[in-house]
Amino acid sequence: MIDDVSILVAEDEEELREHLSEYLQLFFKSVYTAKCGHDAYVHYLNKRPDIILTDINMPNLDGLSLISRIRERDSETKIIVMSAHSQQERLLRAVELNLVTYLIKPIEMQRLKKVLFDTVDMIRASLERVYLGEDIFWDKRSHILWHNAKQVTLKERESMLLELLCSKVGHAISYEHIYYYLFAQQSDKVFSQDAITSLMKRLRSKLPKDAIQNEYGSGYKIVSKR
Repeated sequence: MIDDVSILVAEDEEELREHLSEYLQLFFKSVYTAKCGHDAYVHYLNKRPDIILTDINMPNLDGLSLISRIRERDSETKIIVMSAHSQQERLLRAVELNLVTYLIKPIEMQRLKKVLFDTVDMIRASLERVYLGEDIFWDKRSHILWHNAKQVTLKERESMLLELLCSKVGHAISYEHIYYYLFAQQSDKVFSQDAITSLMKRLRSKLPKDAIQNEYGSGYKIVSKR
């Protein structure tokens, strides 16, 4: 069971939507469904699925408009389009919106399964992010904190502290370890828990509530939202 990657199915045909949902639940722990483009976009904002499987023709907001809105916010969400042969012109427009691939209806389930599993592998291979909330994450490669696609300004030691905490997500790091990691270049410094508390307070003000938790007697830890 895949529990670290979520998927959203946007399809207005009820029978096909339910069939796809039941099939995907065999492999994915988190499967969301939407009956129109508008519902799909709301789910995207609220759930931030890793993969979106969407039809092109849908009421309220069609597939192309849905993808365009999503691409205005991020280029990372993996999107797979379902289309009929007769929609070739619209499909070509969709390809320009950074798709993983497209599938022609009627959907061949073995083909769908392979595409999805390849996409999961792609996501896992590129996961260098620690999500601290639905729209805020620490990028381990660039050492940058992003919020709503905008860089969050951190001071040097705030960045060092967040990097340290994100290196061991879910595990408490002791006050002493944090202190000597941050002040390693100042050998004359004497351990001060107050200095750590003050720095932690400043960092927490830039993060979602409870992203950093204090384990009494053990230290601080980052809690990932994914």
